[in-house]
Amino acid sequence: MTFFYTDAFITLAATDIDPIVQFYSQLLAQEPKPYIPDVYAEFQVSGLRLGIFKPKQNHRAEFNNSAQSGMSLCLEVDDLEEAIAHLTSMGYPPPGEITIASHGREIYAYDPANNRLILHQSP
Repeated sequence: MTFFYTDAFITLAATDIDPIVQFYSQLLAQEPKPYIPDVYAEFQVSGLRLGIFKPKQNHRAEFNNSAQSGMSLCLEVDDLEEAIAHLTSMGYPPPGEITIASHGREIYAYDPANNRLILHQSP
């Protein structure tokens, strides 16, 4: 059995949505579209839609601990050091060191809600 779908996108929950929207606006150098203050923001990221939403009060508990999530937002970058410098200038320096993976160099970083970002540079 299969089902039909028309699109796929990633969403991040944030009970305090404004700092997250500001973070991704600065990181991605774009304003969200559409944008409903304190409710929802959406960014176009190279063929991907990234939505940020504020969960309704009765659903907030399930989104309280994003730090242990298996989900990561991976961004392929041309220059890893430049991307690290950008995050650092925003006040969110990656806490670890650059590692070498089978697919290239990468570093973990975190947004204001502790959602994991993986910045990756192919060889």
